[in-house]
Amino acid sequence: MNKILVVDDETHVRKLYEEILSRDGYKVITVATAGEAMDMLSRDNFSLIVLDIELEESSGLEILKELKRIYPEIPVILNSAYSVYKSDFHSWVADAYVVKSSDMEPLKNKIKELSRA
Repeated sequence: MNKILVVDDETHVRKLYEEILSRDGYKVITVATAGEAMDMLSRDNFSLIVLDIELEESSGLEILKELKRIYPEIPVILNSAYSVYKSDFHSWVADAYVVKSSDMEPLKNKIKELSRA
C-alpha cells in the first residue's frame, strides 16, 4: 500500500485529503508544519508527498528544496490555491504542481501517475 504524507496548515484540507485518498486505498498521514513533516519522514517511509506552498510558519518552496536534498527518491506534488507559483522556478524541482480546487480528480490522477513511476 502506498503511503502519502500531506503537508497543509489548513485542518479542513488535511481531513478532506485524508478521507478522499484513503477511500482510494492509500494510507494517508497528515501534518500541519514543516517540522512535523521532517519528523514524520525521519521515522517512516512514504511513497509520495503532497505539499502546500503557503504554510503558516514557512514557505513550501523552501521545504521542497530541503525535501529533495534529503529524500530525492520521494515524489513531491506541490499543491496550492495559487497558480502563480507555477512560473516560479523554485517550484520546478517538484515532480508535479496541482492547483487546489473542489475537483479532486487532477490531484488524484497525478498521485496515481507518480505512484506507478
